[in-house]
Amino acid sequence: MHPLLELQHADVWRGDQRVFQDLSLSFRSDESVAILGPNGAGKSTLIKLITGEVRAAAAPGTIARLFGEELWSLEDLRHRLGLVSPEETQRFDPEEAAEGVVLSSLQGAFGLTKWMRFSKSDRQRADEAMMKAGVEPLARRPYGELSSGEKRRFLLARALVHEPEALLLDEPTTALDFPSAFAFIDLVRQLIRSGHGVLWVTHHPAEIPPETERAILLKQGRIFADGPPRKVLTSPILSGLYDLPLRVSWSRGYCQVTGEND
Repeated sequence: MHPLLELQHADVWRGDQRVFQDLSLSFRSDESVAILGPNGAGKSTLIKLITGEVRAAAAPGTIARLFGEELWSLEDLRHRLGLVSPEETQRFDPEEAAEGVVLSSLQGAFGLTKWMRFSKSDRQRADEAMMKAGVEPLARRPYGELSSGEKRRFLLARALVHEPEALLLDEPTTALDFPSAFAFIDLVRQLIRSGHGVLWVTHHPAEIPPETERAILLKQGRIFADGPPRKVLTSPILSGLYDLPLRVSWSRGYCQVTGEND
């Protein structure tokens, strides 16, 4: 199996700012990986590298591959990588049936138009994706009537409809209340257990699913730590990552972080 992402000695620029210098990093599409770091660490640039929107600078000795390819099309990546980003919740007509969030993904669109046509197979794929995300009973409800948590789960179904090789979850619990956030986390835990590769990008160690195999910590455009969560999500390492005195404990597989004096 080719790595989902393979970087060796890569420099990555956003405009006139160099975000990564001499970055070497790889992970497989079937891994469950958490990517963690403070603001400005490079998480958003890494996401754009994974989605093919940003490329490493061409230079001797530099390798930058997605799914084993140095050249790729964004259309191909859209089918191989399922993205969930909270910003996408605002891109759909509130009057449209919620199933349109999922069906329109099959045509690379955000919402249905009257010219779109879907086969029986397309609708079956959409139904199966909604079942996995636990939202099939809400398919005909107007999108605008859904709760924030329900909308987020429809985005997950939208990502699953292409049967991607991996899921990229970009701050997926942002703006969700506590019950909705943990309902979403529970869904992702089920997907990991069933064999889905998941990249979970977050600021918050406490929401990383216990099934996560690897944590990659970024700071100022560099790999600060990389390894099994219990090896790298420790009091000394997280204190250094955030430049704060922090204390780490573990409960039922979740990492709990408090201030040193709490």
